[in-house]
Amino acid sequence: MHLGRLTRTAAVLAGIPIAVALLAPGTANAHGTMGGPISRIAACYAEGPETPTSDVCRALVAENGTQPLYDWHEVNIANADGRHREIIPDGELCSAGRDKYSGLDAPGDWQTTALPASGEFTFTYTAAVPHRGYFELYVTKDGWDQSRSLAWDDLEAEPFLRVDDPQVVDGNYELTGDLPEGKTGQHLIYAVWQRTDSPEAFYSCSDVTFGGAEGAAETFEATPADYGDAAQHAGHADADGTAAEEAGDDATARLTAASSGAHSGHTGTAGASGDPATGGTAVTGLFLAAFAAMTAASGAIWLHRRRTERRS
Repeated sequence: MHLGRLTRTAAVLAGIPIAVALLAPGTANAHGTMGGPISRIAACYAEGPETPTSDVCRALVAENGTQPLYDWHEVNIANADGRHREIIPDGELCSAGRDKYSGLDAPGDWQTTALPASGEFTFTYTAAVPHRGYFELYVTKDGWDQSRSLAWDDLEAEPFLRVDDPQVVDGNYELTGDLPEGKTGQHLIYAVWQRTDSPEAFYSCSDVTFGGAEGAAETFEATPADYGDAAQHAGHADADGTAAEEAGDDATARLTAASSGAHSGHTGTAGASGDPATGGTAVTGLFLAAFAAMTAASGAIWLHRRRTERRS
């Protein structure tokens, strides 16, 4: 075998594990959603992506397929950079303007959490991959209800709570502050998490009633298993029974964002709980395999040169 051909072959073999590592999705691309009060996407995921029970979640699957529910932690815009009102159209706030999650914007009887009428409250937001940033929580104006989609003018002009770089406790960001004053009955809390180490932002909608009957409200606390592996769900059928092509498109978009730095700074850990992210572990293994392949390729080239020198 000629040296040039050997070199090209070695380069290809060494590059395969690197390419796989770059393409491998997992918890390194997972971030989160509002867990308490539970968000729409988290509530549908908790019902079961393949067999949701509520009308609104079944309608979401009929419209978008099951993949969005497996990707409950990625209702995001990679280049938001604080321009939320500019780039998210009215009526599409819950989906962040993404077709993949459009079912979240539909009017309907979404799962609702009862909150006190006033006082201090601690909101929780899942933190699979913590980042520096701030959270802003908005509440709807009086008169809004679930019979219509959410527009920007439906929200109060200013957030009732903003928390910069909150603490992570047991895998959740804790956002503590006063509930909005003077609110009663049905409302929606719109959460924006804007990273400050990247232009990326995340969004979620939580349906609530203020001053409702007190009780043990359902919250969503994710485990590493809940973040899953996007690749294993890429073949789930969409609304018309065909493979969910958009899942592949989103995977490509995430790869492009990663190469441009939009997902820079990932720690590969599952919040402060200390549980390793399965995706980060897999990628680490693949890079080690790539290093081994490159070492083997270099050795093969060196041996070829030695043999050639001896023959001459």
